[in-house]
Amino acid sequence: MDGVLVELSLSPERCVYLNRDMQTGEQLPLSEVTKIEELFAGGAATGLLHLGLRDFKSLLPSSFLFWQTFSREIITRFCKLQTANIDQPLSTEMQGMVDKAPFMKGAEYLSEGVLVSIWQEIEKALRKELQNFPGSVQEYLSQYSSRWNLVGRVCFHLAENKNNEQKPFAFLATYTTMAAQSSVAQHLPLKRALQESAMEKTSAALLSLLIPVQKAATLSPFVKGLVDSGTIFEAVAWTVHEAHRFLRDIPLMEASGVIIRVPNWWNAQKPPRLKTEIHLGGRPGSVLGLGSLLEFDIGLALGNGEQLTREEWNSLQKGEGSLVKIKGQWVEVDRDKLNALLSHWDQLKKVSRGGLSMAEGLRLLAGINPATLPNREANGEGASVEWSQVTAGNWLKTVLEKLKNPQQCQEKAVEEALSRELQGTLRPYQRKGVQWLWTLYQLRLGGCLADDMGLGKTIQVLSLLLCVKEICPPDSPHLLIVPASLIGNWQAEAARFAPSLKIAVAHSSAPKIELKGVDLVLTTYAFVHRWEWFREMKWCLVILDEAQSIKNPAAKQTLAVKALISEMRLALTGTPIENRLGDLWSLFDFTSPGLLGSAKMFGAYAKRANKDNPQLEHTRFIAALRKLTQPYILRRLKSDKTIISDLPDKTEMKTYCHLSKAQIRLYKEAIGELAKKLEKAEGIQRRGIVLSSLMRLKQICNHPAQWLGFGEFTEEASGKWIRVREICEEIAEKQEKVLIFTQFKEIMPPLFSFLTSLFGREGLILHGDIPVAKRTALVQNFQQDHGPPFFLLSLRAGGTGLNLTKATHVIHFDRWWNPAVENQATDRAYRIGQKHPVLVHQFICQGTIEEKIDALITSKKNLSKELLEGEGEILLTELSNEQVLQMVSLNIQRALGEG
Repeated sequence: MDGVLVELSLSPERCVYLNRDMQTGEQLPLSEVTKIEELFAGGAATGLLHLGLRDFKSLLPSSFLFWQTFSREIITRFCKLQTANIDQPLSTEMQGMVDKAPFMKGAEYLSEGVLVSIWQEIEKALRKELQNFPGSVQEYLSQYSSRWNLVGRVCFHLAENKNNEQKPFAFLATYTTMAAQSSVAQHLPLKRALQESAMEKTSAALLSLLIPVQKAATLSPFVKGLVDSGTIFEAVAWTVHEAHRFLRDIPLMEASGVIIRVPNWWNAQKPPRLKTEIHLGGRPGSVLGLGSLLEFDIGLALGNGEQLTREEWNSLQKGEGSLVKIKGQWVEVDRDKLNALLSHWDQLKKVSRGGLSMAEGLRLLAGINPATLPNREANGEGASVEWSQVTAGNWLKTVLEKLKNPQQCQEKAVEEALSRELQGTLRPYQRKGVQWLWTLYQLRLGGCLADDMGLGKTIQVLSLLLCVKEICPPDSPHLLIVPASLIGNWQAEAARFAPSLKIAVAHSSAPKIELKGVDLVLTTYAFVHRWEWFREMKWCLVILDEAQSIKNPAAKQTLAVKALISEMRLALTGTPIENRLGDLWSLFDFTSPGLLGSAKMFGAYAKRANKDNPQLEHTRFIAALRKLTQPYILRRLKSDKTIISDLPDKTEMKTYCHLSKAQIRLYKEAIGELAKKLEKAEGIQRRGIVLSSLMRLKQICNHPAQWLGFGEFTEEASGKWIRVREICEEIAEKQEKVLIFTQFKEIMPPLFSFLTSLFGREGLILHGDIPVAKRTALVQNFQQDHGPPFFLLSLRAGGTGLNLTKATHVIHFDRWWNPAVENQATDRAYRIGQKHPVLVHQFICQGTIEEKIDALITSKKNLSKELLEGEGEILLTELSNEQVLQMVSLNIQRALGEG
């Protein structure tokens, strides 16, 4: 059977949608995909409702299982009191659902508030369908799945009978009925249904009512005994043993369609238990980092955290029964498993010198079962997890709270260093980010700064380097590894915000550099792989920008980076790591080696988590993994106003690009030809030569094939092509939209094809030859939520009269050199109706005329004003020959991104 890669994704608008042909998707038979597509044709809420109502032949992928479970929670709650309002889960329950969400596209947009909104939409869809359905509620539910057959009509009640020590529990079975003129269901004893059936001399209604009970009897021997003895129709008092057997079989009864009501201290999914308690990290470890040994204490605790002494435990062992009342609380007790665990921990404390490594301790806290815990099979499946709890001591709890809540990180030393060294002003969220990074550094724990593109990861890292400048060993500089295209950006930002940092660039022409007095070595992924001396050095900090470059753990580049020696490691990425489970291990294997265990251990645990109960075990694994990694990932979204309330509506970024060797050769040839022609030219002829040469240099900066008029538009031949990939891949990952402006019509077809390959689907294109009548349709198409992801426009045709507020990014691929013209184009996205911040990327080729013109615009010098008022290029022709050649001269080292 043909399979399709598919998943349910969340859009930036917080809407669930069906996503086909995704790298992050899981395979599902085409027939099932077609069926689900039909369900979602009526809208997301209707699709999710029917995903929950129906059963499917195939095991659904994890994203579908998550939303199906969510929808079924709504339906189940509705079934209990059919026409009453559906009670939403508590805030803590909603947050728990968020934590259990699978890795899927758009997971970074999921929050408690989003789930509440989707819950309300599904509830509206359910009530709307019920209003339009001609039959009863039960008939509506039963048409989709037998699981809804008479759900909510039979209810088993268990209550405490506190006046009877021998039989401290009471049981009663009821059924629900709707009283006339009432919208609330009433519970009547099940015995009454038996009497009514006898009076009406028909058993059809009773048999229909008892279908869930009969089904439960086939699954649960205990319920079968109630049915066979007729006890199901009576109110009875139960012993502790009888009550416990009933409580243990609740999942079977609920799966049969019986509603269960029990005291609120019992949770069938997470029963109250007496557990071994490991109190970890009450004091700081002797050393820093994940290898630090954390002391731990061993005890026994009730569900509310109340401690049990060993003497009380010894007394408890003399009793019988698995459900015991201790200090006023009913809890499950398994004496054999608890004794085995206590013995294990006592022995481990002796052989480990009283401590666990921080990595082991953090895994225990998260609930990921490492080798530290006793063998699962030897102690009963799940013994170590279900009968143990690990709690953080005062010191470790404080550390984790700070990392999870950066606003709690407030170190005076950081503020003093920033006020003294930083040449700029940090926004509040950036200041919190620096404090978070500082906290990690103090503990020598690695982390991942995963802020959205445009939120200033660079300035936050530079601020950290300024803070640690005085305390890092003088012979251990920092190492920053970036894609070659980003070297210029880092150099420019460092010169602007942190000029006191001494930076050395390790590149092809300087394989070994002088490190004396150097604070930061800047290099590329390729050079780390080539040069052994990088791996021989002991670095203070190793920082990766665009850290998704190491997502393939087997790549030589990844292995070389992970072999570096350093006190601490940081990863920077704007690509959501919530989308792919596979990338997470490799990232953390760099920042926090050992935290997620070995690749084999991580893979085995993830595989085992899917073995027996795929949905439940995988959900638990994802929740534990998120809990484990959350403190070491700081991610803020541009769209989250609760975190970033002061973000400007429009942020302009200079995006530096290097030249390829082919571009450098053509650029130098163009300058040489210009110099020769200027020697003899005068008047109008000279002005024409200057203008044509400037146009030629612009085309060369875009792509050699544009100027030559032949050849392929390959990515490696143009620095701008490379930067387009880096930016647009991140935009595509975030499911955002972008406008790309160019002044050259001839480059639009190859650029359009390249963009289509990056986004995985076609966008739109607009230039002067597109009829005016067609432009409205293009705009309407782009403005759709799931419309085309990019719009390629010529600057003249697309610079006015268009409302394109669905775009959150604008790329000026080649500069017009007139700020007013560029701003007018940018305002196609940044205008009334725009609900999100707009990020503007201004492409600049380093070491070329583009960089020099940009410097003039930025500096606001008189020359810039004279040149750029009106038609900027024409005024450039009024410069002397020497000034023209100086303006277009090439700085080869900067053009290569090496200086």
